[in-house]
Amino acid sequence: MTVRYNRPLLKIYNFLEDGPRPTKIVAVGRNYAEHAKELGNEAPPEPIIFLKPPSALLPHEGTIVRPPQSQRVDHEGELAIVIGKRAHNVPADLWRDFVRGFTCANDVTARDLQKKDVQFTRGKGFDTFCPIGPCIETDLDPADLALSTRVNGVVKQNGRTSMMIFSCATIIEFITSVMTLEPGDVILTGTPAGVGPLQAGDVVEVEIEGIGILRNHVANFERSEESAEAQRRRDSRRVG
Repeated sequence: MTVRYNRPLLKIYNFLEDGPRPTKIVAVGRNYAEHAKELGNEAPPEPIIFLKPPSALLPHEGTIVRPPQSQRVDHEGELAIVIGKRAHNVPADLWRDFVRGFTCANDVTARDLQKKDVQFTRGKGFDTFCPIGPCIETDLDPADLALSTRVNGVVKQNGRTSMMIFSCATIIEFITSVMTLEPGDVILTGTPAGVGPLQAGDVVEVEIEGIGILRNHVANFERSEESAEAQRRRDSRRVG
């Protein structure tokens, strides 16, 4: 079964009216050995997890906005797991009972800020930095799926989910030993090697076998005239 969604950004928080609003996005870092290596890191002995805010969510065909604070914004194509029911201390052999389905995701990252800050919150937490879609596939074996990322039609990442260091079962067992997952929560399972920069005007696509293609456009941040005028007024009051 496939649940399609492609409606306005404000609807993404409840999976475009097809499911509950996610309370959190839990991401797994360095879950592909070659990706860890390309960033100068060793493969971890246990999952490395971090959080992205739900405000980072962006639908299929939405626009990724490059923030003015960053000079290097990267794509990271990933398989995402959507949780179907409350999960706490889930044993690995029961993980699938708690999963609603799977989708494509792009763990967009301000790489320069990630390196500067060391921890991941700012570099991965900007609005629009978690594109997800184009559907939730509920009948899928995620063990060995082709995963690729293209920028302007050129393949940048090309891997398989079988290359993950930690399987979906291990990831869910590990995360739920730390925190309770609620229906609608999203897990990003890691990205293969080949991450690279996105520029304004680019079109980035994440394709996963059995799910489809997540497509997003890229633009630079542009402050609206209304918000710019409000900032000017705040600045003038500070000077006064």
